[in-house]
This record gives sequence, structure tokens and C-alpha cells, in this order.
Amino acid sequence: MAQVRYRSAVSPLRRGTTLNRRGAPSVRRPVTCVDNLVETLRPSDPVHCLRPAVLSATAARFVSAFPGDVLYAVKCNPEPAVLRALYEGGVRHFDAASPGEVRLVRQMFPNAEIHYMHPVKSPDAIRQAYFDFGVRDFSLDSAEELEKLVEQTDSADDLGLFIRLGLPKGSAVYDLSGKFGAAPDEAARLLRSARAVGRKVGICFHVGSQCLDPAAYERALELAGTVIARAGVEIDVMDVGGGFPVSYPGVTPPPLDDFMEAVARGFARLGLPKRTRLWCEPGRALVAPGVSLLVQVIRRRGNELFINDGVYGSLSDAGVPAFRFPARMIRPDAVASDAAEEAFAFYGPTCDSADYMAGPFMLPADIRTGDWIELGQLGAYGSCLRTAFNGFDNARLVDVTDRPLLETPGYLDLADEHADLSDRSGQAAISVGYITEQAA
Repeated sequence: MAQVRYRSAVSPLRRGTTLNRRGAPSVRRPVTCVDNLVETLRPSDPVHCLRPAVLSATAARFVSAFPGDVLYAVKCNPEPAVLRALYEGGVRHFDAASPGEVRLVRQMFPNAEIHYMHPVKSPDAIRQAYFDFGVRDFSLDSAEELEKLVEQTDSADDLGLFIRLGLPKGSAVYDLSGKFGAAPDEAARLLRSARAVGRKVGICFHVGSQCLDPAAYERALELAGTVIARAGVEIDVMDVGGGFPVSYPGVTPPPLDDFMEAVARGFARLGLPKRTRLWCEPGRALVAPGVSLLVQVIRRRGNELFINDGVYGSLSDAGVPAFRFPARMIRPDAVASDAAEEAFAFYGPTCDSADYMAGPFMLPADIRTGDWIELGQLGAYGSCLRTAFNGFDNARLVDVTDRPLLETPGYLDLADEHADLSDRSGQAAISVGYITEQAA
């Protein structure tokens, strides 16, 4: 019989990994800011610069602003250090979409609420989630999935069943209307069927990732109200999904409170019983500003920079989706550049010409081989979409105390340049924010 073996898609991000020459005793040194990291260690591999205080503060702000339960979408960034920072910020609910995500959250937070919000699951995934990890809430968008859920949980009487409602194509940067979601009439039928077997039922939807229009939530809630009326049943939960946006160069979304007010208005218009809970599933909004990426220029060709990370690594969103990220040059041991900024494109380190990022990324005109670049807003999907293609799978993870390179209106309550950052992250920086450096 053949032996079955398992392989992860990519090597994990590493903490405390030797970055300098081998053979000398290691020295533990705290990393307090990105510039200090470059000055001290001159890293030749990409480095993910984690800001625990920013993640915790952003989570706390979002949790306090949303009038219901906040379910973090684990797929956006499942790095354990990120999950811990969000937990410290008050996140107690997690939206999982695979057995691996369910297992990770349960191992880290035994008492957390885990909601399996992927509408299409394998039978074994359902059984594992229910019997091995205590998950009770599941989403679905078909009668087949409902039958599967009942069968794989042995007709359990404590299920939470949430009907994924399909929405018309919207204006979000990432449209999510094609793959999942039941049409209104089918959603109403599913809601009635779920009510007959579930202890808790509800409706969920997703307006699309990086949605810049607060009114999109009101329109979706209005459609959900139509489904509830057609079904003729009471619901226990209304889940407005994710999609809450963050800033990128050239893109400044409406303030967070505009989205919270739109959700609250749309929810109130439904006239649901007071016991009905309101949920949301943010991902990008909680983690994007909490991680930046440090890369090094390995060649300059005109206004094209070859760097040591790319679309097969941490910059997938900079490829075909053409996300732009805030960028700044770091050149240690030199007078700060006073050159005007110019637009640059990037090539990643692989041999594939598709490893190209058009940007434009604004950087000093005199940037050269050997300089480093910090790219912001990489907390969302920056690490989890990495591959091992071409063998370029080395990346490091460190804790820093810097503010984000770019902030979104209303998301981060830090009054001034240094407020709370060093105090809130100081202990983390001392306990885990080290890179092992080889002594000279």
C-alpha cells in the first residue's frame, strides 16, 4: 500500500532565525523599529514587520464601533502572532473556512467562538469541525449542503445554520458575487428548511472585498429583509460579512463610522426581534495596517526595480489585482535622500516574467541596488498567499513599534506619533521581537 504523505504549501514565516554569517555565537537583540532593523541586521531575505500594538488597537476600535459580534476572517492572515494581537484587542469570534483554520484557532484559544462560514465543505471537514473541535455554526447556500450538514453531525439538535445570500455584482475592488450565494427565492426556501432543523438560523452575505460604498451594506440588508419576509420565519442572526476597506495610495475610503452607521440603519429598518444578533466578518480592515514588508533592491533597470519578493511571495495583490502599496526607501549609513520621488515598477526574484508589479510605487529617484524598501498595508493577504515557487520561500517575521505607513480614517485610536505604541507593544518586543544575530 502506498504511503500517504502531507506537505504544506509554503514554509512558515520564521522568528529568531540566523540572518548573518554562520559559526559565531548568537546574540539576542531587540528590534524596536524598521530603520533599526535595517541598520543592525542588513537582512537579505524579505522581512514581515509585525506591529502588535497597531493590530490590537485597530481590533479594539473596530470591536467597540460595531454594534454586534466581530468575527475575524482567519484566511486574511492566520499568523499566530497576528491572532494573538487581535485577541488582545478584544476579538473573541473567528470566521474559519477550513479544518486547518478551525484547528489553529481552537489550539490557540480554547474558549473562542469558531464559525465555519465557508458555504461548501467536504463531509469530513464538517465532521471534524463538529465532533473534534466543537464548532456548531455553519454557512450554506444549497439544499445539498444542508443535507450534508445534518448527515455529518448525526442530526445534531444544536446547529447554527446561516444561509449565504447571493448579491448582485457590486463595485468592490474584489467582486465576490460569482462563487457563492443563493438567489432570494432559494434562500427563502433554505431558511425555512434550516429553521426546521437548526437551533439557531440566520442570513449572511458579502458585499465584496475592499468595498468603498457604505450604502452597499444597506442595500444588501434590504434584500435580506425581502428573503426573511418570503420565508416567513424569524432569524436569530444577521451577518453582514466583510468588505470593510482600508487606505492605499490614491484610495482613501469613507471613515469607519460611516460604515458602522450604514449597517446600523439597514439593520434597524428590518424590524427584527431585539434578540436578533448582528455579526460581521472583517479581515483586511483589522490586519492590513498591522504588517509591513521589508524588501531589498537587487537590481535597477531604469524605473524598474528587481526586488527579493514578488507576486509568488508576499506581493500577490500587487500583481494582476494591481494594488499599490505605500513605499519608502531605507538607506542606512547615508544622508537621507533629497531626490524627488518617481514612479517605479517592480520585478520579483523568480525567473517568471509574470512576477511583475506595475505599481506605480513612488520612491526617490536615486534609489539603487542594495537599498531597502518598506511596503505598507501588507497585513492583509501578504503572508498567507506566499508560495514556494522557484525556491524563494524564505521570509522572516519580527515585531516592531512603528506606526503604519498609511492609516485609514477612524480605524486607529492613537492620539499622537508615539501614543500607546511603545507602551502597548514593549513587552511583546522584549519577549518575542528578536532576531538572532551572529556576533562578529
